[in-house]
Amino acid sequence: MTQFKLLPLYAALLLVAACSQPGVKASQPDTVATQAAQQAAADAATEEAAKAAKAKAEAALPKQPLTPDILFKFLVAEVAGQRGAMGVAQPAYMDLARQTRDPRIARRAAEISMFSRNQAGALEAARLWSEAEPDSERAQQTVVGLLLNEGKLDEAEPILRNLLKQDPANVFMQMSALMGKLNDHQAALAMTERLAADYPALPEAHFAVAQAAAHGERMELALAELKQAATLRPGWEPAALMHAQILAKTSLTDALSFMRGFLVTHPDANEVRLAYARSLVSANQITEARAEFTRLTEAMPRNAEVTLAAGLLALQVGDLEVARGLLTDTLEYEPRDADMVHYYLGQVAEQMKQPAAASKHYGDVKTGNYLVPARVRQAVLLVQAGKPDEAQALLAFTHGENEAQSLRLIQAQAELLGDSKRYAQAFETLSEGIKRYPNAPDLYYDRAMVAEKLGKLDVLEKDLRRVIALRPDNAQAYNALGYTLADRTNRLAESITLLDKALSLAPNDAYILDSVGWAQFRAGDLTKAQAYLERAYKLRSDPEIAAHLGEVLWARGQRDEAGKLWQTSLQTHPENEVLLETLRRLKP
Repeated sequence: MTQFKLLPLYAALLLVAACSQPGVKASQPDTVATQAAQQAAADAATEEAAKAAKAKAEAALPKQPLTPDILFKFLVAEVAGQRGAMGVAQPAYMDLARQTRDPRIARRAAEISMFSRNQAGALEAARLWSEAEPDSERAQQTVVGLLLNEGKLDEAEPILRNLLKQDPANVFMQMSALMGKLNDHQAALAMTERLAADYPALPEAHFAVAQAAAHGERMELALAELKQAATLRPGWEPAALMHAQILAKTSLTDALSFMRGFLVTHPDANEVRLAYARSLVSANQITEARAEFTRLTEAMPRNAEVTLAAGLLALQVGDLEVARGLLTDTLEYEPRDADMVHYYLGQVAEQMKQPAAASKHYGDVKTGNYLVPARVRQAVLLVQAGKPDEAQALLAFTHGENEAQSLRLIQAQAELLGDSKRYAQAFETLSEGIKRYPNAPDLYYDRAMVAEKLGKLDVLEKDLRRVIALRPDNAQAYNALGYTLADRTNRLAESITLLDKALSLAPNDAYILDSVGWAQFRAGDLTKAQAYLERAYKLRSDPEIAAHLGEVLWARGQRDEAGKLWQTSLQTHPENEVLLETLRRLKP
């Protein structure tokens, strides 16, 4: 169980003792060196001011004696919290807060209540804290946040007004986070507009209204408020970024145009330029995006996020030397995900035909989302180096951090075995995986494909029907079963029914169209077969589709057309087994 991070017990006891000993701070005593430095630096006036402030703060604290009852409750709360027993710690701290009225203990009770998801207790403790420390902005913010979580806008509004008097710009910028969980977006917008009405010349006030309007899907109002904020503070990036985000919801082109125009007027707006560069990537305008990221690497030196994006774009367009340099620089700038950077450096090294360097980078991926892809690539490199057993051992001794990773590792082991035609071992690997994960449709599908290679059609059918039961909308499972029944059995009517279902789920899938065409050929309808297979080949010039379409043309007497089709496909796929088997059978 996750534990709440409580104070060390000794420090916590000092906190309680401070309730009954005026003049003792809640934190640990100053060191001798600090006291000496303060004494040497202070003059008479500042010393008197410090004494006055200290006296005022202590006077505000309740003079609560440290009774055995209070000490016992405190110890119970602390020990329970350290052990993760929040059901004991939370009520014990609440009793202490009510009894002592000490703002420090009330704050602690509020924090523990929130950690325990006790909304009522958190609100009560926060109110006690705010009452005991009325000048604390943090206490008032906590009360407001809890009130808004419960939808109590009427109670929250006067507190917000008071907070706005102290720091209006900052409070307005936090308004969206405070009201982010409100379900009544229109009520939130109305309250924000009321609060902002007192600050018509403050751009943050208009920004807060724009945020509330956007949450309530009032986009025209949001854009109008953002324009007002921009008028009051030209070049203000938060307003420009939000403006672009709203435009992008309906038109990425409009968002790009807006940011482009903004950058012409404000060329040093790096946050907007970063958003513009990312949007160019989303629009697949890679050349333009690279130019912007190149500019950003100069404007924002040693920024890991920028150099990473620039490096990935360079990799995408095949500029491998530049990609390697940028990604290497990224590692020096302490990126948030160094494992990801190592993975892509491995990709660069692979493309540069440097398997040793690639394997080293993949080996440097230690955790996270890129762990399994990195190990799979390492295994592939080992197979290419003639070390298939080492590849299998590497995958077998890699432990996934979650179920998805563990499943992918099982699949990868089976794929390597299948690639080397060790189908029996691949079948066994997948079977063991299914014992561990009996509801994993991907394992059943993969085992069905291996079962076909072994001639175990009963297992294939059973596994594919299991996939369909687990994922009724899986078009590929219907397709695989339907094609196998058409190709390897006489159950043609059942096959066509399954393939019709697959086609309804994925009407433009070339492989499903190929299966339907092949089933129609096996059923004797050559006209339908040719129509489906021509559609499939137009979508994807796959050698197996070419083999099937050629056989239909051959059967219809169009032997020259069939021969030309096969010859064209052979030029790009000279080792395809289905194509070669078709040629051996029909053109001995």
